[in-house]
Amino acid sequence: MSALLAGGTGLVGRELARQWRGSGRLHLLVRRALAEVAPQHTVHVVDFAALPPLPHADEAYCCLGTTIKVAGSQAAFRAVDHDAVLAFARAALAAGVRRLAVVSALGASAKSSNFYSRVKGETEDELARLGFTRLVIARPSLLTGDRAATGQPTRPAEVVTLALLQPIAGLIPRAYRPIEAARVARAMLRALAEPGSGVHVLDSGRMQELGAA
Repeated sequence: MSALLAGGTGLVGRELARQWRGSGRLHLLVRRALAEVAPQHTVHVVDFAALPPLPHADEAYCCLGTTIKVAGSQAAFRAVDHDAVLAFARAALAAGVRRLAVVSALGASAKSSNFYSRVKGETEDELARLGFTRLVIARPSLLTGDRAATGQPTRPAEVVTLALLQPIAGLIPRAYRPIEAARVARAMLRALAEPGSGVHVLDSGRMQELGAA
């Protein structure tokens, strides 16, 4: 069992790489070389706007994503969260992958008036039309984890929001409370490994349960 992972340096992607237990190779598609690589991992430095043919694999995981602030513009954001995600999915299909799990976002909808949520929803809809045997779409709420350890910039608004929510986290419905990146990764791995076909959407509440240690 081999797998492809795009976005393996972010919060969820890093956890997926750490938790993955396939018997073959985990191929990490990254934009920059990594300082440390696990023995079972193979790193491929790629341009997601011009992906080469990918190694054959049985399953794939996509954790690509940014923010409009980090990207610099709506167009740059869409290039990552829509164009790069779909390019990876199509390349994975060409490499023999029939089971894909992808990180989306809470509130994703192609009909949303919010640009961020609309792009996420449009991406989900297009992924569903590609023909994967099993497609798992994870829609986490606010992610928690050590962004500094991943080399990502700190998000001040996120830090403030988490600080405000932490004392009342237990009172917030599971579908909306902050969720650990490690739990999201665990839920994605377990959901993709389940038998059956079709499109399966995991809301944050379901991931709180499915991703429990």
